[in-house]
Amino acid sequence: MTAQPARPDQPDRPVLPHPPLDERRVDAYLARIGAARPAAPDLAGLRALQQAHLARVPFENLSVRLGEPIVLEPDALVAKLLDRHRGGFCYELNGAFAALLGALGYRVELLAARVFGDNGPGPLFGHLALRVLLAEPWLVDVGFGRFSGLPLRLADRGEQHDPAGVFTVRDHGPDLDVLEHGAPQYRLDQRSYQLPDFVPTCWWQATSPDSHFTRSTTCSRATAEGRITLSGDRLIRTAGGERHEERLTDPDERLAAYREHFGITLEPAALERLG
Repeated sequence: MTAQPARPDQPDRPVLPHPPLDERRVDAYLARIGAARPAAPDLAGLRALQQAHLARVPFENLSVRLGEPIVLEPDALVAKLLDRHRGGFCYELNGAFAALLGALGYRVELLAARVFGDNGPGPLFGHLALRVLLAEPWLVDVGFGRFSGLPLRLADRGEQHDPAGVFTVRDHGPDLDVLEHGAPQYRLDQRSYQLPDFVPTCWWQATSPDSHFTRSTTCSRATAEGRITLSGDRLIRTAGGERHEERLTDPDERLAAYREHFGITLEPAALERLG
């Protein structure tokens, strides 16, 4: 896996090499997330697009649990969101969002990250996030589950107050650590990469028994009040710092919850495989 070093102070370097989405797909994508087309590729538009994406497209690992192939190509990622009305995990969600942003005129790059766990940061390419280059570089992430609702300033080392919490970005050698309420979330490699660079680790995440994505099912999205998540047969709502959980023991209830809260229609046989 190779990549050319990229620095935020190099404004003329190339961005994503694939052709942009055509106007028909851009319009369909904006309709999918319920967002208006920005008048210009600016920060206000980026903020609105990120919030809309988080509210309408779920973070979910259903494809992993169902054994469906995950194809890290822009057209395939966008088709999953638009034609199948599905979500995905980081490689899919941020990969598709990068394609939309690029088509709307934003200068966007793919960044690799190490996700922090109990034993420190995991392997590189364990997460895919986005850097959007405006007057300054911004961290954009619609594929980390519960995370910042708005773009974060990558050059700011102070506290950044977001609807989802307080975030900070710290230097760690050539990398950047992103923290939420003081707890490290992931370590960003500041070089830019391309989607094929993430394929091996994406495959591992989707197939290894050691990956947490293969061990349990989750489907989650942001709401105006907080978050709603279906984890196995547990429907979890958070609002104002309070958590409410109910068990959906009836399969029909779970199927209805996927439809009502996430817009995902599943066959009963698929539900049995999700566990």
